[in-house]
Amino acid sequence: MSLPHPIWRASRRPAARSARETVLAEWRGVDLASLERDRTPAKPAAEVLPAVVGRLGLDRRRAEAEIVKVWGELLDPKLVAHAQPAGVHRGTLFVAVDNSVWLDEIVRYHRKEILSRLQAAFGREMITRLSFRVG
Repeated sequence: MSLPHPIWRASRRPAARSARETVLAEWRGVDLASLERDRTPAKPAAEVLPAVVGRLGLDRRRAEAEIVKVWGELLDPKLVAHAQPAGVHRGTLFVAVDNSVWLDEIVRYHRKEILSRLQAAFGREMITRLSFRVG
């Protein structure tokens, strides 16, 4: 059996710790110096945030919240008094109408106008359909 080469032994020795690292290891109860040295540098928030926002779909959710905000400005106040947006799912805007009489009125006479105004404001891909329900 042969002994390991002396250079091999020297490279396997732990690196000398500074006084700071020694104090931190004693205070923590564990030596994290090697992990802190090997840690990758932090990325700026400007690099990370666009990917996070995209994964969470926050841009789309912000646009949905904007629909609720501008609903009253885009439409006739009489319609707004009886119909409110309830949410968007896969391009369909769900609208809650307070009674069946207004539901019939909106569906028969105002559906196309509402859809065209919302599409002009938010884009055709954001809102493709409207679904009205009493509730």
